[in-house]
Amino acid sequence: MRVCLASTSPARLMLMRQAGIEPLLQAPDVDEEAVIAAAETAEGRTLPPDEHVLLLARRKAADVAASLAAADPAFDGVVVGGDSMFEIDGQVLGKPHLPDIATARWEQMRGRTGILHSGHSVIRIEPGRAPREESAVAAASVTFVSDITDAEISAYVASGEPLQVAGAFTVDSLGGAFIERVEGDPSTVVGMSLSTVRHLCGRLGICWTDLWNRPHAS
Repeated sequence: MRVCLASTSPARLMLMRQAGIEPLLQAPDVDEEAVIAAAETAEGRTLPPDEHVLLLARRKAADVAASLAAADPAFDGVVVGGDSMFEIDGQVLGKPHLPDIATARWEQMRGRTGILHSGHSVIRIEPGRAPREESAVAAASVTFVSDITDAEISAYVASGEPLQVAGAFTVDSLGGAFIERVEGDPSTVVGMSLSTVRHLCGRLGICWTDLWNRPHAS
């Protein structure tokens, strides 16, 4: 069975490969800010993080699923979409992009615990049948070390790694040494909860091991 990852995230691709899956890759054509703004205007409220990430995950998967079905009517498989955001002290922290913002984030997070919210959407595409979707949100708490020094923060920010990731940290690379504890599915913090994706596939009648297509998984 074919798998398409509706994302260009290196971390999500790495997770799938580690799980025995070599997916097709297709970037979704979704204006995230416009989607959220439209939803919040329509509902007259600010979406909480779990609803925010789920809405974007579903839109991304739906966009790629529609594109695949149109381009390849014989496609038989699943599309997986995801979105993540980090919350601490009730504040949502996206990608910092700039070094001074990343530095301020780490000064705020030092010795604290935040929550990484990750939305997931899995769409089953079969020739001659309407697409079927299952979706869910996973969350994991992340506790940062209290003794990270200003010099270490400066060096980590200078590495460039935290600038383009939600919350300004990674758990699977240079930032891992500054994380004391993760509660919940660890892969959620990397970018996608593999156990959640497996569960959603199960709801669609798909055996997870049928998705294994990398040599070491056979």
